Amino acid sequence: MNFSFTKEQELIQRMAKEYAEKNIDPVAQQIDIENQIPAEIIEGLGELDLFGIPFSDEYGGAGSGYATYVLAMEQIAAASSGVGMIISAHTLGLGAIDAFGNEEQKKKYMPKSCKGEHIVSFAFTEPGTGSDPKQITSTARKEGDYYILNGTKRFITNAGYPGPIVFFAKEEESGRVTGFIVEKFCEGYSISEPWEKLGMHGGPLLDVYLKDVKVPAENILGAIGQGYPILQYAISYGKVGVSSAALGGALAAFNEAVKYAKEKTHRDQPIAKFQSTKLNIATIAEKYEAIRWLTYRLGYLADNVKDPVQFAKDAALTKDFVCEQIVDICKLAVSVHGSYGLMKDYKVERLWRDAIMGLQIEGVSDMQKMIVAGVILGM
Repeated sequence: MNFSFTKEQELIQRMAKEYAEKNIDPVAQQIDIENQIPAEIIEGLGELDLFGIPFSDEYGGAGSGYATYVLAMEQIAAASSGVGMIISAHTLGLGAIDAFGNEEQKKKYMPKSCKGEHIVSFAFTEPGTGSDPKQITSTARKEGDYYILNGTKRFITNAGYPGPIVFFAKEEESGRVTGFIVEKFCEGYSISEPWEKLGMHGGPLLDVYLKDVKVPAENILGAIGQGYPILQYAISYGKVGVSSAALGGALAAFNEAVKYAKEKTHRDQPIAKFQSTKLNIATIAEKYEAIRWLTYRLGYLADNVKDPVQFAKDAALTKDFVCEQIVDICKLAVSVHGSYGLMKDYKVERLWRDAIMGLQIEGVSDMQKMIVAGVILGM
């Protein structure tokens, strides 16, 4: 059992931390207000290969694996959960292409995506689906060497950026859910205005509309009817990103609470002297350490999957626990700040809003518990 990092991991973690502190932190409040990430931030992340950390250098990635991806994501999301959300959703979609795409698809779509020139989307959710793929209404009708896609997808991250989108539709001839790689902004592709969500600003959620979009048959991802296995696989790996982003928020809340406790004074003494403050700081530290090592472990497991079902359980367990704990961590950090923690002038107010989002995205909390229990109980 080895808890130490490789030199490469230390380098990438430090690089991500320095970039976040220098370039993202100064505009994080602006990102929260405008719900838009400056283009230069995206370009800088691409230049540092932070959009392709887990993927092979053969396809333009850094070839560093998911364990390293977790370390970088924690630092990026500590500065802005919106930036973390964009990378997480991008990696989810790109991971599906990496795992199920053929050689031609990988060579076509991965290099620019790994460099951040293209940002990938993953489109499963529809207005009426929830978490049930049987409810998908999007359709794919075969016409010669093409498929004609129609449908609406809801709450799609990165839908406004150029690049591929993994789109799930019901193939009409077989009636089975199938994944397609669609190039965003092709003829028939349109998007809504961003939803006005509570937190994680900067990572806009949009609805996607496909109307008679013509896609070559060669853009089928995997095989006809393989949509659900692709979905299961990709979402398990997507939880690595969501857990890492939540971990970054917890790190930020911990740092803000400690900083405020040392700087805020009462009767010329820092409030860190009060027992209640000490108890809050200690509890935050305990919870952060617990979710840190659980998330780091998930990154390791993602690089060493032996049983996909077991990995799905570990991913669901980690995502649910981490996202529950960050809510408590941010609540305690707000308590350390007192009334000031409710003011937008202080970072913990934003962290609190961001934290609440985690329980609802990439599968609601109860669904994660059902996955965990189902595997444990064999049901």
